[in-house]
Amino acid sequence: MTMTFADLSLAPALLRALAEEGYTKPTPIQAQSIPMLLEGRDVLGMAQTGTGKTAAFALPLLHRLAVVPRLAPKRGARVLVLAPTRELASQIADGFERLGRHLTLSVTTIFGGVSQFHQVNALKTGVDIIVATPGRLLDLISQDLCDLSQLEALVLDEADQMLDMGFAKPIERIVATLPKDRHTLLFSATMPKSIAALATSLLRDPAKVEIAPPSTTVARIEQSVMFINAADKKTALVALLRTPGIGQAVVFTLQKNIANEVCAFITAAGITADALHGNKSQSQRERALDAFRAGSVQVLVATDIAARGIDVDTVTHVFNHDLPSLAESYVHRIGRTGRAGRSGFAITLCDAEQRAWLREVEREIGSTLTVQADHQWHSEAARHSTMRAPVLGGGPAKQIKPEKQRERKIWTEEQKRAARATARTVLETV
Repeated sequence: MTMTFADLSLAPALLRALAEEGYTKPTPIQAQSIPMLLEGRDVLGMAQTGTGKTAAFALPLLHRLAVVPRLAPKRGARVLVLAPTRELASQIADGFERLGRHLTLSVTTIFGGVSQFHQVNALKTGVDIIVATPGRLLDLISQDLCDLSQLEALVLDEADQMLDMGFAKPIERIVATLPKDRHTLLFSATMPKSIAALATSLLRDPAKVEIAPPSTTVARIEQSVMFINAADKKTALVALLRTPGIGQAVVFTLQKNIANEVCAFITAAGITADALHGNKSQSQRERALDAFRAGSVQVLVATDIAARGIDVDTVTHVFNHDLPSLAESYVHRIGRTGRAGRSGFAITLCDAEQRAWLREVEREIGSTLTVQADHQWHSEAARHSTMRAPVLGGGPAKQIKPEKQRERKIWTEEQKRAARATARTVLETV
């Protein structure tokens, strides 16, 4: 017998909102998580993007707030959700608001890049749900403008990305201000030792929900690679975007200036496009995402800041104009398509300098990408390149000596986190 949301004993107001959204059956992570969360269990969840994680924690938390009505504490909240980026925080808050539309609950986002004035005003009387990035929230706590000592529930979403971005210490300092007797949920796309250690320190006898094993990609996404000279990438990309059957697309670049160049090139070719990266103001980023969600923009050109923050079901294709310097970012990039049960396509444009990064990606996902060679830009030189990946911050790529190709440096988890944080600092200011 197939489970429906009606079988989960959720508040009538939530079932009504779900029906209006057209949702009748929970996804696997929702079906497994919601009953345990309704019982008050801490949950450690591992699932890739696009699996319905937001509703998996939002629905039981909204149910709790609805059936146990209570005034939100002044300068504080009843529920706190921590997310790595502004885009993801806004997306999560929107999910709470849509699912809780028939409840009289308040939701506030707290993140940097904008004035803290409205955030502080919202906190004065207290809010039911705060969705925040760690940096700005810790700043408000330090100014004694936010008091979370009466918090009932804490959610860490995309915990692995938060640690990769260097938020371990801010999270530790935020958690130190919270009551020990609280409901805690931790969700992550991957489960390295650092996340396991964090879960051990935060969760009490957690129920474990694993929907997809770490470092795997969604089976319904058809992945391929085109080996191509760097100078031909933009021309090839425009030709691909004009291919029949392509709806909305996300194009990923390695750096912000490249995102602007690619966006301008696409726009000049008569295709509607906008760029999303850290040099854009918060209002510009929100306008770009709103236009993309509304369908008035066909292509969003983004850096990795958007890899987990774009939740648009109509994205048919993801194009990697550049490979990511961090192999695990590839999984999160291509997760922008193939959402809500749909199929999707991910096409990577690989030049000679980035060939080494492709090898790392293929090790990460445990398979090789299908090669598209039947096109006018195909480069055998790029396909068989043995150059080292480019060094972030500049410097030419170097040839790998054949006897050195298999050498692998083994790093500790702490060294990996430090390297990832450094790479993200060089590439993107969030």
